[in-house]
Amino acid sequence: MHTRRAFIHLSAASAVAFCSLLRGLARAQESALDETPYLTPYKFGKLVLGKSEDERAFDSKSVDCPFVFHHNGRFYMTYVGYDGMGYQTGLASSDDLIHWERRGCILRRDPKSEITRYNIAMNWILRENDLSGPGNLRRVEGEFLGAWHAYPEAGYESGPAVIGLCRSRDLMHWELEPPILRADDADAAPWEQGGLYKPCLVHADGVYYLFYNAKTRPNQHAQGGAWREQTGVATSKDLKHWTRYKGNPIIANGPEGAWDDRFASDPCVLLHGREWAFFYYGLSSDGKARDLLALGRYPFHPRKVNRILVDAGPPGSVDDDYAHKPSVITANGMLYHFYCAVSGKWPNDVRGISVARSKPWS
Repeated sequence: MHTRRAFIHLSAASAVAFCSLLRGLARAQESALDETPYLTPYKFGKLVLGKSEDERAFDSKSVDCPFVFHHNGRFYMTYVGYDGMGYQTGLASSDDLIHWERRGCILRRDPKSEITRYNIAMNWILRENDLSGPGNLRRVEGEFLGAWHAYPEAGYESGPAVIGLCRSRDLMHWELEPPILRADDADAAPWEQGGLYKPCLVHADGVYYLFYNAKTRPNQHAQGGAWREQTGVATSKDLKHWTRYKGNPIIANGPEGAWDDRFASDPCVLLHGREWAFFYYGLSSDGKARDLLALGRYPFHPRKVNRILVDAGPPGSVDDDYAHKPSVITANGMLYHFYCAVSGKWPNDVRGISVARSKPWS
């Protein structure tokens, strides 16, 4: 005789079997993700761009945060320069991705602005999504579209930064638009209420995805006064109205001892076929920063790959402290992975741009 108890037992057993099937499918999908196309184990071992020798220059103290792209037959890199007061944005060009020529400061601080009077860091320009493509820029209504963030106070990343967009027709002159995301927005969650960091702008299937990392408010002094950084996403169809994903952060901190147990930051998001590739860096409680990878079939649910893409180097190397803040581009059949290399200890560290690639250097 079929009883209600038997029916409930059967339903529970079916649910357990169904959940087991889902877990099996998830494991199969994860094992099917191939990280090989993303590996760049061969470091150049030297800085390709360091601080300016001109003590009056906007990048006289350090350079940071590379974004590399292809345009009109050449390679270009936007980067952040630090002069002791704050960030400003520079542009460099290259024919071979190794030798770089400074083109000048393209975004300067504005003493009259409450937002950019100390800092203005452009971290991304809308580009082709394909990881294996040439990395050409895409125009929106005839203009290049950049994404920037700015800290409100003088010093190194001081105060809760905001994120905004900017436009240009020649890459040298940019017009800033008002901020689109703030740490004190009504829909900002605790994971981002300490301030916003690097934006990464992707357009796919009629939707703009703004990936960004952010920090919590600092802990109490008794807890070390530290904060945590994680990565989330907001979306828009018109570049004006933005909606934060309710499941943020999409790349959260790992457990204690993980490579990203403190920071999971600075997303560089591209597509490889139907697969979304999330290059990012992790800061661990061991004090080292490393570039890492997460992959997913969809932009909201990346799964971390259990390997380091670019690790901090041995003592005395250009990246013996940090190898972080990725920017990747394909050229000559090879994947080039640019990153900020840091050696030594703050405030006397040396901070510049280096590169690793998928094939040995010759």
